[in-house]
Amino acid sequence: MVGFFDVQQFFRSDLKALNSIMDKKYPPIFITIDILPIPMKNYFLCFIVTGAAFFCGALLTPLYCDESDSASIAVLSRAFIDGNGEGWRALSGEDFVNVNCAENTWRWEGGHAFCTGKPVGVIRMKKVIKNFELVCEWMHKKDGGNSGVFVWASPASIKNLEEGKGRLPHGIEVQVLDLGYAEKYTKRHKKPADWFTSHGDVFPTGPAKMKPFPPVAPNGKRSFPSKNLTKGINHWNHYYVRAINGEVRLWVNGEEVSGGSGCEPAEGYLCLESEGSPVEFKNLRIRELP
Repeated sequence: MVGFFDVQQFFRSDLKALNSIMDKKYPPIFITIDILPIPMKNYFLCFIVTGAAFFCGALLTPLYCDESDSASIAVLSRAFIDGNGEGWRALSGEDFVNVNCAENTWRWEGGHAFCTGKPVGVIRMKKVIKNFELVCEWMHKKDGGNSGVFVWASPASIKNLEEGKGRLPHGIEVQVLDLGYAEKYTKRHKKPADWFTSHGDVFPTGPAKMKPFPPVAPNGKRSFPSKNLTKGINHWNHYYVRAINGEVRLWVNGEEVSGGSGCEPAEGYLCLESEGSPVEFKNLRIRELP
């Protein structure tokens, strides 16, 4: 069992919210738990304990809460991971190499990446990775901008790109798309933009495979987001990506919205995409897992 995120911070906040609701309405009833620092080898025990806490909360909340408590309960469905804690490290330009972009496509200032969007291509991390968590912030600088984060891009497809064959790798893509893209697509192609969204689609590219979580795109391949949480141009958006044992899950601005399981490949390169318009990334942090 691996530690997916900061258990102490996440579960204390959840139980605090539930306690405040129940103490307000039914003072004799309360729930409390204190989680001490837990080494990685004991995360299975932590999972059991915190799972039981959530089970109790799920049973008790409908009995003791009404609609006026919705704002307090909302915190229970969120997990804003900032990439701080044991095992996390910052990513910078030193961690990436160019695959098929121009020399001036990407510019780094510390952990802040500036991409011109031209030509279409990717940069990749220097080594292949398997299980990991990633956080990053991104912002489009032009209406209708397109970009993405590739999870587990296959080494074979990367090699083809380096040899000038193709433009983008095969793997699992986490879409980074501006809100204005759908309107531009409809005007250009004269057909509805119903096969993608701008709120965090996750999907396989090329021969890669993935069983998408619902809701699913009309073609059956994309995991559509369950909520529309993306902000428009010149606003920072926060992604938390969890990629473990062939399963990818995406949180957009603090809430889980999409993902998929049964991914093939389930290891490869992490890539950042240049696709036609300027985009920026910052506060990229990764935690590699067993």
